[in-house]
This record gives sequence, structure tokens and C-alpha cells, in this order.
Amino acid sequence: MAPLRTRFPSARLERSWSGVVLLALALPGCAEGQRAGASNTITDVPGVQVGHETRSGDGWQTGTTVVLVPQGATAAVDVQGGAPGTRETDLLEPGGLVTQAHAIVLSGGSAYGLATADGVMRWLEERGHGFPVGEGVVPIVPAAILFDLGRGGDFAKRPDAEFGYRAADAATDGPVAMGRVGAGTGARVGLGSASTTLPGGWTIGAVVGANPAGSPIDPTTCLPYGLFLEVDDEFGLTPPEQCPSAGEGGGASGAARETFNTTIAVLATDAPLDQTQARRMAQVANSGLARSIRPVHNLQDGDAVFAIATSAPDALSTADLQTIYAAAADVLGRAIVHAVLAEGSYCERYPGVCRER
Repeated sequence: MAPLRTRFPSARLERSWSGVVLLALALPGCAEGQRAGASNTITDVPGVQVGHETRSGDGWQTGTTVVLVPQGATAAVDVQGGAPGTRETDLLEPGGLVTQAHAIVLSGGSAYGLATADGVMRWLEERGHGFPVGEGVVPIVPAAILFDLGRGGDFAKRPDAEFGYRAADAATDGPVAMGRVGAGTGARVGLGSASTTLPGGWTIGAVVGANPAGSPIDPTTCLPYGLFLEVDDEFGLTPPEQCPSAGEGGGASGAARETFNTTIAVLATDAPLDQTQARRMAQVANSGLARSIRPVHNLQDGDAVFAIATSAPDALSTADLQTIYAAAADVLGRAIVHAVLAEGSYCERYPGVCRER
């Protein structure tokens, strides 16, 4: 551990950092054999597109993010929060008629924001994408929302169907914009994304709108809890010279004082998962939130994690599934850290900790 000591100005931080490294080494699957994808965002998964509609200024401080898979993808969800706001989640229970979704919506606006899915449905229907019904289609568009009303914007200015339509229309397979965009516009932390490629050739990606009641920052080190999940020096953080209490103030650095919160996410992979396996991936990936936010899944949180698989289901070994699930949890935890760094206030609070981005 000697090389690590040179990076820390105090014994307290040195000990904390060493503990983080040892924890990473002890946890099976933590970044083991993983590499970040080309853009290190969810769109590294073939067939996945992401679009944002962001509204800031003139009384607005909210937005919508759409994960688009127009041809359909196996879909499931795991809801752990005590105050969720969701749409079409019962439909994603394994064993039902419908096994695929055509888009997943993450939005601000609290329950009002669920209306954004109507716009995504309209966009998909106009292009003939959806569950075949007679001579038409019914696009399957599950959604989850976070609470951002009145946080820098007018309570009455919230996302509607037009937000969803515009976000779908803006969707591309290019790198995902992060920070104060889309569903992260009015969130406490913001929007983040990450991806990984596994030795078997599969890709897993995540996008997350982080608005937690808990904090993503360890108050004993002033570093993100999820730092130990880092792949390929993606975060590039240098420990701060001093670590004042991270519980002061808001943004990504402090504990929430608002009553209403939520972290909502989408995981995607090209591994050939069936719906039951996709749900298990979402369930295991929820531990990625627990690694990167403390506390998590609170009474006032609406935490929900969707999982989509773009390849047709096929037989997978138990070892393959274990690898996929563990990597999904890591990727979601890393996406939280990217949300913290992209939002900006963390790096402003601790000058010299973040490299130029």
C-alpha cells in the first residue's frame, strides 16, 4: 500500500483511502476484468439510444430523459424506494403477456412527469413501433419520476407529453450528456452514465437520474462513496488537502433536507437475458446504489431500476449470469459518481480534487 500513501496529505485520509482500496479488492466482481466502453455511457450497448429534453430558466428547472429501443428489448424493473412514482411497472412482471419495452422514460416533475411517456408513445406510434394490436401498435413505455418541483423553478412548470416527444426525437446512439440535463436538470445530484465491456464480449451500460435523500459523498474523506468502483482512471480524483464536514450545504455534497427524493435508473445490456434474468439484474444492480449513496431506499425515496436486454434470450451459464449481475451493480455505482462530477458543485467545493473535464 506504500505508493498510495504519497497521495494523501493526512494520516486520516491515508487510512480511509487504503480501506477503500482493500474493500474493492475484497468484493467479488468489483471492476474485475472490466473495461469502460468507447463512450463510457449506456449508448455503448448496441441498439440503445438516449435523448434529453432540458428546460432551465424563465421559471423552468426540470427535464426528461428517454432510453429508446424502438425495435423492442426484454424489460424488467426493481422498485425499492418507499415513495415511487412509476408507470407500466406491473406490466414488466415476468410471466405476463408482454416481455418487451420500446422505451423507458426517466423524468422530473414528480407524478406530473409521468405524462411524458404519452409523448414517447406518440413518437413511437408515428413510426410503427410497438406491441402489435390488430392493424395498429401500442408502444410499451414504462416510466419513473423524481421530485424536482420548486427547486429553482416554478412549481407549476413541469414536464408534459411534449417533453417526452422532444426527448425521443433527440435520441441518438452517441455519448450521453451528463450533469444538469434531462431528468437530472432539477435533481440534487444530476444525471450520470457509465458502461463496461466484459471479457465475454457483452456490454452493460447505465444511466441514472440521481436525486437521493442520502449523500453520494463520504464525510470522512470528502470523496465519492463509489470511488472504489473506478475503471480505467475514469474519475481522476485527487484527495482534498482538508476534508470539512460534507454534511453541510446541499447539492451533491450534503444530506438532503427536502422531504421528497428519488434515484431512478436504466440498465441496458446486449447479453441474451430473458425477463426473469433481466429482473434479477435490476435487483442486484440496486446494490450499486447502496455502494454509492448512503443511506438509500428510504421512506421518502422512490428508487426504481429498470433493466433492458437488446438481444434475444438464449441459454447462459450460472457463471455468466453472476458476472453480468455483478458488473451491472458496478456500472450503476459508477454512473452515480459520474453524475456527481458532471453536475459541477462537488468540484467547485473542493478545488484541485477534480481534473479538467
